[in-house]
Amino acid sequence: MQGAAREFVLTLSCRDAKGIVYAVSGLLYQAGCNILDSQQFGDVQSDDGTGLFFMRVHFEAPEQLADCASLDKLFTHVRQQFGMSARFHSLARKPRLLVLVSRHGHCLNDLLFRCQSGTLPVEIAGVVSNHPDFEALVRSYGLPFHHFPLAAGASAEHKREQERRIEALIDSERVDLVVLARYMQILSEPFCEFLAGRAINIHHSFLPSFKGARPYAQAHARGVKLIGATAHYVTPELDEGPIIEQDVERVDHTLSPEDFTAIGRDVESVVLARAVKWHVEHRVLLNGHRTVVFR
Repeated sequence: MQGAAREFVLTLSCRDAKGIVYAVSGLLYQAGCNILDSQQFGDVQSDDGTGLFFMRVHFEAPEQLADCASLDKLFTHVRQQFGMSARFHSLARKPRLLVLVSRHGHCLNDLLFRCQSGTLPVEIAGVVSNHPDFEALVRSYGLPFHHFPLAAGASAEHKREQERRIEALIDSERVDLVVLARYMQILSEPFCEFLAGRAINIHHSFLPSFKGARPYAQAHARGVKLIGATAHYVTPELDEGPIIEQDVERVDHTLSPEDFTAIGRDVESVVLARAVKWHVEHRVLLNGHRTVVFR
């Protein structure tokens, strides 16, 4: 077994205490593992802090330990000692994505290209849309396209029925992460709970006053100087899930509403791609309503 077949990432969180790094690194060393990279963060107990400790360790395991079950068993005592939430992730397996999209295809197109070019280490299990617009694009990459239509003004019952079809697809395709690449539907609370911790959304941030249709045109009309985007985990609270990544671009009076839109779409694509990459590389750990991102 060579290369990534023996490489793993350990992610953990627990109450902050003395000796955690020593215990984790010492156990891996004694088991014959080679630590390639290690990062940690303690969220100091305060008015805002949670008092939790977070750690990400990228290591190579000896052949006899090169599977998650064996490593998990090895880690039993340390996990119990510190009351840890800990997971081992094999880098030999690429995470499987399901992408949801409506009628704005810039983020979808960006993800498809990054996956095909190898800059995004994932397998795309398929694309789901409530419109047929991007079927030809998706199939040109040799990927399944699923058209699950929703009529305008569809009832909550019909929307939930469509969500159940997506849930069934997630289960049957062993999907690890759902990416809302400008999927213009409000998800139900049961669907959000089903996706908890494994769905990322993108939306235009730094435009909080401009809701509804054509937000960039509204921003242009108000003379906005910064436009940007936010990638976050999906929760029942619309666009208020734990933030993974944000970025902005400066704009000015010389630009048209169309220029604003084009710049905004570029920012959205880049921010979403970063968030997805960090998630599938196991660099993002939830810290209450916030995230710890080990870059």
